[in-house]
Amino acid sequence: MPMDLENMIPIAEYARRIGKATITVADKCRRGNLPGAVKIGRDWFVPKDAEYPDYRVKSGKYIDARRTKK
Repeated sequence: MPMDLENMIPIAEYARRIGKATITVADKCRRGNLPGAVKIGRDWFVPKDAEYPDYRVKSGKYIDARRTKK
């Protein structure tokens, strides 16, 4: 399967576009949480149109989950 490098950008540029730190994007790439990320040599590249996944719980479901109920 040939890779389309014209559609790929370095993670530093991608991080600037989405307003995140480069190290945060690199961590997502290393963990496999950024779809389409490819490591070429020592550098990571992602598709230009890749969406940044946000897996945070926003429903408030886990608020006070650590507190014990007496």
